[in-house]
Formats: sequence, C-alpha cells, structure tokens
Amino acid sequence: MPAAKGRPVPALEPNVPEKLRFGRFPITDVTPVVEGGAFPAKAVAGESIAVGATAFREGHDQLGVSAVLYSPRGKEKERVRLAPVGQGLDRWEGVLTPTKAGDWEFAIEAWHDRYGTWHHNAEVKIAAGIDVELMLAEGAALFAEAADDDERDEAGRVAFRAASALMADDSRSVEDRLAAGESGEVLAAVERLPIRELVTESERFPLRVERERAGRGSWYEFFPRSEGAHRDPATGEWTSGTFRTAAERLPAVAAMGFDVIYLPPIHPIGRAFRKGPNNTLTAGAGDPGSPWAIGAAEGGHDSIHPDLGTFEDFDAFVARAQEVGLEVALDLALQASPDHPWVQDHPEWFTTRVDGSIAYAENPPKKYQDIYPLNFDNDPEGLSKEILRIVHLWIDRGVKIFRVDNPHTKPVWFWEWLIGKVNRKDPDVVFLAEAFTRPAMMKALGRAGFQQSYTYFTWRNTRPELEEFLTMISKEWAPFYRPNFFVNTPDILTEYLQFGGRPAFRIRAVLAATASPTWGVYAGYELFEHVARPGAEEYIDNEKYEYKERDWAGEEAAGRSLAPYLTRLNEIRRAHPALMDLQNLTLHSSTDDATVVFSKHKVLPDGAKDTVIVVVNVDPHSTRESTVTLDLAALGLDPELYGDDGRFRVDDLLTGQSWRWGEHNYVRLDAHVEPAHILHVRR
Repeated sequence: MPAAKGRPVPALEPNVPEKLRFGRFPITDVTPVVEGGAFPAKAVAGESIAVGATAFREGHDQLGVSAVLYSPRGKEKERVRLAPVGQGLDRWEGVLTPTKAGDWEFAIEAWHDRYGTWHHNAEVKIAAGIDVELMLAEGAALFAEAADDDERDEAGRVAFRAASALMADDSRSVEDRLAAGESGEVLAAVERLPIRELVTESERFPLRVERERAGRGSWYEFFPRSEGAHRDPATGEWTSGTFRTAAERLPAVAAMGFDVIYLPPIHPIGRAFRKGPNNTLTAGAGDPGSPWAIGAAEGGHDSIHPDLGTFEDFDAFVARAQEVGLEVALDLALQASPDHPWVQDHPEWFTTRVDGSIAYAENPPKKYQDIYPLNFDNDPEGLSKEILRIVHLWIDRGVKIFRVDNPHTKPVWFWEWLIGKVNRKDPDVVFLAEAFTRPAMMKALGRAGFQQSYTYFTWRNTRPELEEFLTMISKEWAPFYRPNFFVNTPDILTEYLQFGGRPAFRIRAVLAATASPTWGVYAGYELFEHVARPGAEEYIDNEKYEYKERDWAGEEAAGRSLAPYLTRLNEIRRAHPALMDLQNLTLHSSTDDATVVFSKHKVLPDGAKDTVIVVVNVDPHSTRESTVTLDLAALGLDPELYGDDGRFRVDDLLTGQSWRWGEHNYVRLDAHVEPAHILHVRR
C-alpha cells in the first residue's frame, strides 16, 4: 500500500546541526532489532512477526505510527498501522507478515495524524459548544483536501467528498454534520490510507526470512543401525541395520505426520577406547560403539560406516524419504575418535597436552576417552575449510538440514563464518544448534546464524517453570532464537518421564507440539520407554552404545503405542496455522497451580482467523480442577461469535467434544484419561 502524502518537515536554519538523532517525532526502542541491527531478526515465510516501537510527540495533537515492510528488492510490500499499548506508555505494536524467503527490511514511521487530531478536538469542543462552526469548517476543508490525494482509492475520495459537502452544509444539524465526519465509510477510508503529514521514518532494520522448515516442522530421530537390526538367538550376535532396512521405517514415520527424519552420525566409528553397553569403558567384540566417536581406518566425516551401506544406499535412503514427504537431517558432530584420519594427518587440529597426549573430551566427572575435541586456534583457516568441504559434500547428496552437536564448544566466529558461507550459496540449508549451556552462548549462537536451537524445555515441567520459559522463548528471545522442543533425546530422559507414567508422555507431547512451531521426538517415545540407567538421566541399554530392536507394529496393534496420539497432534498442527507461529503465544490464568493455559491467534492472508486455546494438566499423577480465565482480547473474537449468553463455541480437537466458553470457564482434566484440551474457536 502506498504511503499517504505528507507535508515535508521545513528546512532547518543554517546554524542548526545537521546530524540530529531525532526526527520530527522521536522513534526509539524498535523491535525486533538484534544488536542494533548488526544481525538480522529471524522469520519464516508467512510468519506473523511482532513489531513495535516507542514513538511520541510534543503537545496534545494525535500521533499515528506505522510499520512498513520492504522486500529483498527494496519495494514496499506491507504497511500496517500500529496500535497503542498500555496507558501513557507511548508504545505501539502490530504485526508484519513477509511472504517469501530473502533478506527483507522494515521501518517504523511516525506522523501527525490529521484526522485523529481533528476528530478528537471536534468531539470535545462541539460537545462543549466551543468553536462549533470552526471545527466543522476545518473538518470540511480536511476532507476536501484529502479527497484530492491521487494515491487514494475511488471509494475513499467519494467518501471524503460527501463528508466535506455535508459538513459544510449549515442547513443541516450540527449532529448530522459531525456524524458525516465519523461515518463508517470515512473511518474505512482513513484506515486504508491515513491522512498524514510530517512523516518521520526510522532507519531500516534487517529481517531474514527463511524457508518454512527453518522454523516449522516435526522431527523424528532414529538410529539407522537399529532399524532392521536383529540378534541371532543361538549366538547372541547382532547384525546391523542398514540404510536399506532403515528406509522401510520411513513410511510409518511419515504417516505419523513428521516432516524431518534426523540421523545421528552415520560415519565410521573408532575402535580405540570404544564404549560398551551403558557407557562402560570396555567394549566387546560385537559392540558397535557410539556414533559420535567419529573416524576409523575406513574414513572420517566424509565417509559412511560400512555396516550401513554405501553412498548409493544413502542416496536411495534420501530419495525414499523425499518420496514419503520427509527431509533428512544429518548430525554434524565436529569431533574425532583417536582413529580418525585427521589425528594422523592434522594433529594441529587438536589440543596436545604437556605429556604429548591428545586431550579427550571431558565434562567432569564425565570422561569421553573415545572422543577428541577440535582446536580451532592452531590452524583456523585449514580446519574451517575442511569442515566447509564436508558440509558441501553432504549438501550435494541431498542433505539440507544439519543438527550440530555441541556447537557451544567451538568458537562462535566459526559458526557465523560457516553458516554465512553455506547460506550464501545454499540459502535453504538449515542448522540446528544442540547447545545446552549458558544463556549468553545460546543467544550468541542464534545471532550467529543458527536457524533453530534445542532448548531447556525438557526440564521445564511445573506451571511456573513453563510460564516463565514460554514467555522468554516466544517474546524475549524470539527475534534471534528459534526453539525446537524435543521431548526426549538419547541423552535426555528426565525424571518427569521416568516416573510420570504414560500421562507424562502425552502431556509433554501436547506442550511441545502446540507451544512451539518446531518439535521433535526420539524413537521409543511412542512406546513409553522410561527406564533410566541408575544414577543417570539417560536410557538404560542406551542406543548410543548398542543396537535396539522394537516391535513398532505389534505394540501399536496391541494398543500400547502413543503413535496414534502423536499422529493426531501433527494433524492438528497442520490444520491450524496459528500453531505454526511462535510470537503469537499468550498466557492465560487458572486457579490451579498445575494447569497451564495459553492461546495462539493468527489472521490469515485472506482475512480469516485461526485461534487455538491449549489447557494442560501438567501433573501426570492426578485429576486437576480449575477455573480458567481468558484474556478475550488476545483471541481476536468478533461480536458475531458471541451468543445470547455472552459465550462462544469451542471444539476440542483431541476428543471431538464442544463447549460454550467465555471469560471464565470450569475445567477438569484427568491425567490418566486425557490431560489436555486443544480447543479451536469455531467461526
């Protein structure tokens, strides 16, 4: 939409400094802006991005504020008028929606609102009998001038001419003349194109818009070596699964509604210090070792473990995944086993201790003798180029998503360089940061370019923990940090899942699938696997160190699988665009300290609205009752939705039940029956 014409700010006198920080109207605290614009804010195509600014003026005249979105080619693509927030805060907020990937920009405009100023003064003065004819004459002149704006549409010009004529007609009553200046047609014309002057524009700020999978999707993690693996009952020896046998599992994963199949490292595994079952220090002859101990005589990061097959087998796996609608995500673990070719060819890429040994990975008291961390300080150029080569190798084989293991143990500058280098050539490539570390590092990795990141969601289980976390992740961190809510990983089996029973698995899945546009599960979650290794927060008989057979179909046929529930959650996500945005999450209140309530609301490009209310009992052991109080303004409800009882219709997308809800609502959720409501506001 073109900007309304505005009268220019008068030229400054020669003795007034030219470089002023403030324009005609001050504009400050613009969001989303990352490090003053040094890094772009993040978005995905079609995502509703919250924008805001503090803007104000001297005196009592009315101020208008708009946000303007510019395409990668610098053309104006969207202009929205921002609404004031709070009382007397001079804060303005609204939503912009970029439509495709690319490097966009946005700016904030503040302007003298000529209509708003006149209308406010006219209402006050005419009601008091002050300057009645003068106010009507000024209104008639204002509309006559606005009707001559050649950027205004015909409907607006007609409305303004009619209003001007009626207001100037002193044979009509004062009430009728004033009403002409605030008719529905006039208000609609002003909404489409405000009557502005003295327009002040902020600088333009960067907004990087990426493809949908960068910020939306459902992930499923499995070990290819376990899919199709079998144990000889006579000898006890295992035969590894392969890419060919693992591909047989892909249709079932796709049928559950997942978008991404994530594979732990698929490279040769070192023999030196190989870990045995349950992370023991001694491996038997048939123990496969940890896939994260990368590198052996067969090769390193640019090779495939021979048990899994060949590059041709991998290509066939990727092709089969694409056939059923899945993207392959590959683990990028920048570390090496003692047997990795790098250790012999490039010892400078590691840290040599005073005794001449190479330092292995440690997280005291944990020791990882089978893994050597990389050292980026001895030969940063050589090591960086080698990693870039490896990433391009897998991109050329159809991999567009990389889950990066422990990125916080490498320099941040390296990630900024690598991701920037890759994305300039292949903008569709997505990097996920697996970084459980201090907030400063997690935020820096997001700013450096990681499209998404693991979070501490896994350990946020109570209502206060969840409410604080969801506020942080959807508001404070959202401009630079996209969360991927994994409910479990091979390393993470929380006490909540260990002891919460089957309700805990449903609760965590509902929270992850609805609160975040991107979520994921590690295989076995649907079978309620919950037994931990004593003294550890990870699975017993961990798949990191051994093969695992699972009877997926048999467990589902017997009713002992969560797969149908996960399928339904992914169906709900795909049917409701509101759940696919991050920043539109609003918390609501309940009288029960274990009942979490939030909503997501989105206005679609055709003007339709999608609103989902999620109510979850986060106590997996009991039934909870509460009164839920909704912030109705956050739900985007139109007057026609309300019945005579002042309530509106909601449909439970999990159970198919329907209710009439209002501001206050009684809720009873039995964790052992159905711990959550996912309610869609019927329109």
